[in-house]
Amino acid sequence: MSTRRLRIGQIVPSSNTTMETEIPALLRAREAIAPERFSFHASRMRMKHVTPEELAKMDADSDRCALELSDARVDVLGYACLVAIMSMGRGYHRVSEQRLHGRTAENGAPAPVVTSAGALIAGLGRLGARRISMIAPYRKPLTERVVDYVQHEGFEVHDCISLEIADNLEVGARDPLALVEISQRLDTRGVDAVVLSACVQMPSLAAIQPVQDRIGVPVVSAAVCTAHQMLERLGLATNVPGAGELLSGRYPQRAAS
Repeated sequence: MSTRRLRIGQIVPSSNTTMETEIPALLRAREAIAPERFSFHASRMRMKHVTPEELAKMDADSDRCALELSDARVDVLGYACLVAIMSMGRGYHRVSEQRLHGRTAENGAPAPVVTSAGALIAGLGRLGARRISMIAPYRKPLTERVVDYVQHEGFEVHDCISLEIADNLEVGARDPLALVEISQRLDTRGVDAVVLSACVQMPSLAAIQPVQDRIGVPVVSAAVCTAHQMLERLGLATNVPGAGELLSGRYPQRAAS
């Protein structure tokens, strides 16, 4: 039997340095226990500072990126900026995913589209979570937009820590293990899940399992949820070693209704 080889496409902000490391790291870890093999391909949208103005301008460039990635005939396409989607208004991930999928179909290479914003919502839903706490790198006005977006989707945000960082390169340069200490200041009493990084640029992968082991509830990140959704859209088992409850393989893809 030949090995199934899949192309993973990502639309990333020009200053993002994390999603092209964390998504490959997750899927490479999966390669150790499953037969599928992955290659990774990206197209970039210009953005340096996490401000509403730059995010809106960047999002307008996402159609070009989807078109470019469809030229490479990717098997799934991920939009790797959570706050760009959430800052555009409630429910915008659905609009974006449908529009970008349309661009790939128009190019004769239809590919499922995952936004990190939509993936976070879907991942929390798959866990059956309703009450959550989260950590975000953004300045408070943008963090408040993220909280409003998540709550509009039916989740209660019990507590949220905002790190007040606007420079996207600074966000990407953070030590992921710093989140272990920061999570100790997060109120997790009575929550169903913790979002350790509500941002695909803030590195968190190395901290996911240690924090989950400490607090005893599922811990996810925007990147972990994105990987989970990519695997689901590809029809693959969602198991990745050491990446938290959502990627434990205990949440198989639901049958179509």
